[in-house]
Amino acid sequence: MTVLKQSRVTAGRNPRPKGFKVRTLYNILFQVFFWLASPYYFWRLHRRGNWRHNFAQRFGTYEPALKQALTNRHIIWIHAVSVGEVNLCLQLIQGLEERLPNAKLVVSCTTTTGMAELRRRLPQRISKIYYPVDRKKNVSRAMATINPEAIILVEAEIWPNFIWRAQALRIPLFLVNARLSNRSFPRYKRFGFLFRQLFAAFTGVGCQSEEAARRLREVGCRPEAVQVVGNLKFDAAKFAETHSLNVRGLLRQIGVSDDALIVVAGSTHDGEEVRLTDMAQRLRQKFPNLFLIVVPRHFERCRDLAQKLKARNVKFFLRSEISSSTQLSPGAVNCLVVNTTGELRFFYEPAAVVFVGKSLTAVGGQNPIEPAAQGKAIVVGPNMQNFSDITRAFISRRAMVQVKNAAELERTFGELLASPPQREALGRAAREVVAENHGAVERTIAMILPHLETRGLWIHKKK
Repeated sequence: MTVLKQSRVTAGRNPRPKGFKVRTLYNILFQVFFWLASPYYFWRLHRRGNWRHNFAQRFGTYEPALKQALTNRHIIWIHAVSVGEVNLCLQLIQGLEERLPNAKLVVSCTTTTGMAELRRRLPQRISKIYYPVDRKKNVSRAMATINPEAIILVEAEIWPNFIWRAQALRIPLFLVNARLSNRSFPRYKRFGFLFRQLFAAFTGVGCQSEEAARRLREVGCRPEAVQVVGNLKFDAAKFAETHSLNVRGLLRQIGVSDDALIVVAGSTHDGEEVRLTDMAQRLRQKFPNLFLIVVPRHFERCRDLAQKLKARNVKFFLRSEISSSTQLSPGAVNCLVVNTTGELRFFYEPAAVVFVGKSLTAVGGQNPIEPAAQGKAIVVGPNMQNFSDITRAFISRRAMVQVKNAAELERTFGELLASPPQREALGRAAREVVAENHGAVERTIAMILPHLETRGLWIHKKK
């Protein structure tokens, strides 16, 4: 096996690859933009915290212990950019481990919050690393250390040097849960001179929908590589947690009664929280026991958000400040701001109504499947472009309400809070939609395995 791996690396040494001028231009421009953007890049890392730990991994330099753990192993490298992709790939990882008992899985991410989720939710036997910055030397060092038999990108960005190096080493590349947004699709087409050959490099592409498959073929994916397997997000919603959070107990500690009407705003973006707290204040005239839980998409915004809420005299409490000794009197606060990561799914549990963020004052939307799987009444704003297929599936089954603006959102909240039967009907239909769309993980694994079997990996056949 060692001889095979050495020959594979040697085979990748090509001084003048196809598209040499394009690659040279890309690397020159990348260097320029990387150094220009470095202050902002490092500022964001600093803002999110814990950035020093394993920082050298971002430049393709790994610890001796990791190198030793990967020596003479069949490595499958899975890349999940941040928290959302980490949550997506958990069942995929579990399924691959079951079917590839002699393989070693390495999972990478880009953000510190994603790394925190990897460490919290994956066992120690799975190596967790940071994805290398797409400089040629960084990528070459990373590939030489990891030396993967296959690479699986989960909804990942397309980084040219990474894909070029994998091509040179003849490493199969897979893109799973693939889709192209309305924003990225025209960009990939406009710069087809660069991206068409990159998309053509994928051995297998598992698409969320027929529309996604059409777009991916248009930007360069080989038709025979593209398969419609469904959306992994539906399967991810049923992933069993190794621990749970007693949200009801936390709420009691800050004076919230068990019969409170709870509205949860999940993955909110700038501007949405203030509008929601204003709405909640007006709605309390009719529903005095209404309690609002706000979960910002980026927890580092919570300091600025707290200042805004104080200026509006909102009685709120921060999730991070709840300790075993916390005990507030009833009515002391009417809003909880969750400034921790990885807990949103637990806060959906007591919700009467759920609002999915980034859909009112921002564009794109966030994932509505988690609250749907819990049978919650879901309301979204007009901007769900990143989840358009999913949104259509729910709306067509009357399993979700989509509003046009803030005024309609407030009116819909009032109607749902006043009608338990309407909430129950929405939640029941939402859970049915999720159940009907399970199975994308198995179909994705079925797409990948035949290509791994030809590389000498032993596949455990399911009975």
